[in-house]
Amino acid sequence: MVATALPFRSDLTVDYDAFGAHCRRLVDEGCDGVVPNGSLGEYQTLTPDERARVVRTAVEAVGGERVMPGVAAYGSREALSWAEQARDAGCASVMLLPPNAYRADEGAVFEHYRTVAKAGLPIVAYNNPIDTKVDLTPALLARLFGEGLIVAVKEFTGDVRRAYMIRELAPELDLLVGSDDVVLELLTAGAKGWIAGFPNSVTRRCVDLYRAAAAGDLTTALPLYRDLHPLLRWDARVEFVQAIKLSMDVAGLNGGACRPPRLPLPADVAAEISAATEKVM
Repeated sequence: MVATALPFRSDLTVDYDAFGAHCRRLVDEGCDGVVPNGSLGEYQTLTPDERARVVRTAVEAVGGERVMPGVAAYGSREALSWAEQARDAGCASVMLLPPNAYRADEGAVFEHYRTVAKAGLPIVAYNNPIDTKVDLTPALLARLFGEGLIVAVKEFTGDVRRAYMIRELAPELDLLVGSDDVVLELLTAGAKGWIAGFPNSVTRRCVDLYRAAAAGDLTTALPLYRDLHPLLRWDARVEFVQAIKLSMDVAGLNGGACRPPRLPLPADVAAEISAATEKVM
């Protein structure tokens, strides 16, 4: 599943036609689906109308069973409304961060997921304590899963050891790779999928890597991973949105600018990302 970047026109309005075409291309090139309105999709900069239309555009492009929108919000009731919007648009599941307006305790985390679960869609928790300051530890994830509030977790800490802890505590909870630069390690450890950033740009190379790693074909996967890793590691950096959009531009796709407050990358950083992209195209 690709965490989709969102194309803007020169005036920074959303280019929905380009976004729909991008979603179709990703599926046509072997990806299983799309995850719009995540951080890579710059959802925090969208108006409510824009955010809702992004979801509808993705569903129209590839079908609701292939769309898992992010429904994060500062308030649980707002997150519930986005989950309901996704449900009504025909989506099959949603991805949900924990409360992220402050460092929430476990009681607040549980209430947050209970509230959003009222929409009736399967929820994939998104663990990104680097940004949210709330850590969905393996023990906490096991409790959330045990109460039927989540079906999977997008794990973004980069700590491969957590794969084994999650499997021990909640063996039926699906682990999804959340950071591109540990995809081989986590798939080898038993992850069931990958919510990926760089397939936005180097799609077929990432699909080949995923299919080989998921099948346990390390003879094929490891050389691909080594070639891609200088690019994939940008997925875990602060500038990941600009980096992936630039990589798309280098690949001849529609990456383009980001909305403020994100700024263009410094020239030396842009050159490094461009060179890494060109090497694996």
